[in-house]
Amino acid sequence: MRTIIKKPIITEKATGLSEAFNRFTFAVDRTANKIEIKKAVEKMYGVQITDVRTMNYGGGKPSTKYTNRGVVEQPSKKWKKAVVTVADGETIDLFNNF
Repeated sequence: MRTIIKKPIITEKATGLSEAFNRFTFAVDRTANKIEIKKAVEKMYGVQITDVRTMNYGGGKPSTKYTNRGVVEQPSKKWKKAVVTVADGETIDLFNNF
């Protein structure tokens, strides 16, 4: 069985979204769809999800590194981010649920 929720993303922007709009950000499996993400977050944290937004990252232009062995091109890592909106009156405590 695959793990849909990889880890929560805790950045300044994600923290601002959670405080202002009750939205929480997670790194998720690249093949997971919105319905699977919604069910996984509801099961893991015991909250009701009203909306799920997903974004795919990576797979674009490779990064170029200048090393002592010459120029090396490395493809960027592909990953998926999900921003879930929790119902009013509920919240997710990301720091105590491990």
